[in-house]
Amino acid sequence: MVFILSSLAEREDSTLLIKGVIRTALHNMDREAREHYSVVIQAKDMAGQVGGLSGSTTVNITLTDVNDNPPRFPQKHYQLYVPESAQVGSAVGKIKANDADTGSNADMTYSIINGDGVGIFSISTDKETREGILSLKKPLNYEKKKSYTLNIEGANTHLDFRFSHLGPFKDATMLKIIVGDVDEPPLFSMPSYVMEVYENAKIGTVVGTVLAQDPDSANSLVRYFIEYNAEDDRSFNIDANTGIIKTTKVLDREETPWYNITVAASEKDNPGLLSHVAVGIRVLDVNDNPPELAREYDIVVCENSKPGQVIHTISATDKDDFANGPRFNFFLDERLSINPNFTLKDNEDNTASILTRRRRFSRTIQDVYYLPIMISDGGIPSLSSSSTLTIRVCACERDGRVRTCHAEAFLSSAGLSTGALIAILLCVVILLAIVVLFITLRRSKKEPLIISEEDVRENVVTYDDEGGGEEDTEAFDITALRNPSAAEELKYRRDIIPEVNLTPRHQTLSTLESIDVQEFIKQRLAEADLDPSVPPYDSLQTYAYEGQRSEAGSISSLDSATTQSDQDYHYLGDWGPEFKKLAELYGEIESERTT
Repeated sequence: MVFILSSLAEREDSTLLIKGVIRTALHNMDREAREHYSVVIQAKDMAGQVGGLSGSTTVNITLTDVNDNPPRFPQKHYQLYVPESAQVGSAVGKIKANDADTGSNADMTYSIINGDGVGIFSISTDKETREGILSLKKPLNYEKKKSYTLNIEGANTHLDFRFSHLGPFKDATMLKIIVGDVDEPPLFSMPSYVMEVYENAKIGTVVGTVLAQDPDSANSLVRYFIEYNAEDDRSFNIDANTGIIKTTKVLDREETPWYNITVAASEKDNPGLLSHVAVGIRVLDVNDNPPELAREYDIVVCENSKPGQVIHTISATDKDDFANGPRFNFFLDERLSINPNFTLKDNEDNTASILTRRRRFSRTIQDVYYLPIMISDGGIPSLSSSSTLTIRVCACERDGRVRTCHAEAFLSSAGLSTGALIAILLCVVILLAIVVLFITLRRSKKEPLIISEEDVRENVVTYDDEGGGEEDTEAFDITALRNPSAAEELKYRRDIIPEVNLTPRHQTLSTLESIDVQEFIKQRLAEADLDPSVPPYDSLQTYAYEGQRSEAGSISSLDSATTQSDQDYHYLGDWGPEFKKLAELYGEIESERTT
């Protein structure tokens, strides 16, 4: 009998109510042993006598859980294998304690209470699975320690003080961890290296040494090499057996002050197993760069400057490190003669001032001066360099502001005002405009086409053409000498034969012998008048006729075509009278042409 039923009668509004009460019959009911019960209850009237009525029902009873069971590990000893290559922070194992309770009464936490692996391992609780997760806090080394022992405790987080006498509500177990041996890569003596080397050191200079060892018990030999990318500057190499790093070229600190390389080490028996270390190499400075001016200076001195006046302050820079740079010293070259115009003052703060040494400067006399200076640094040994400053002479206002630095014209320096200069320039421009206009008008004026006959007859035409003689009428173009109307009518092309039928100039010998001289002259005159290729002015027509049966032989040409009629022609023999007639006829023709 687990439950007991009792009845209780009550009256309510003239209605009799009978209630049944269910009570436990056992003192220690255990949910973990049995959780669910079913009870059948029957109710009868008339006090259960014959003839009375009854009814029944089933009552399901479920026991609720209380935290009356502590957690329990299934085993008192556990063993776990962890390789020494396990990564720090990774989970290396799980452990779980059982609790007969349910819900929040079964919640628990795990902890490491003691053991030699307390600082190496840690444990956490998975709330979903109520498992203890064992993690690695520090790297393992099989060669140093091969096993660890941990005492792990599991305890409930929710306690019921009514059942505290059943406690303690926790349990403990011992866990032994075996470290597995793994072939590990070489181990460097330092996590990183920093080395130094002077610039300009010879090729092959030792920079430093890296050291790596095989952590395994086998202690295999180690090989070293530098890992370079394709674009890296291969300025160093390393001895594969000793790890000594050397330079492969002359270094320049001003170009590259730091080098960062990666050195890799591998076991000789297992080249694929690598370890890496970063090596930083600092290039130490050597005083190998002389100082120089910080920039190109544009120095100006005013024409109205005074002696001892500071006109500019200069500074210097050095590519070397601070220890080999400032302090800078400024001075003039002692090998040169003393500069009468300017001097240099060292301000002892790495700057120098340029001062004038005389009063007033003139741009018209000299507009640019040059001042050679020397600069030395504070390195050991000290280096120096020379530079030349360019100083321009400028016109300044009274307050020192620069007005202009270009040399003015002579007229301006002579005292002419700006208005006078403008007036002079305007006059020059007007005069040039008049000259240009005159030349343009003269070029546009055309010569008249028709001029008087007197001008034509007395005109002298000159040309630079050495023609073929008096018979050469093609030496120059005579079209311009002709009357325009006549020229238009008698214009023939020279490259074709004209269509005008000209009278033959020369006749056969038999014909000449049959005519007299007078008729011959008239014929030649008509031929000349009709010939379009001869000039429009008078010309001398020549002929070579010596007459018939002359006893005097060849005859000279006439001295003049205008010989008077009283000329003596007897020396011509039988031809004298004929030539006399010829001369008279030619005179008449000439007179006719003149009129």
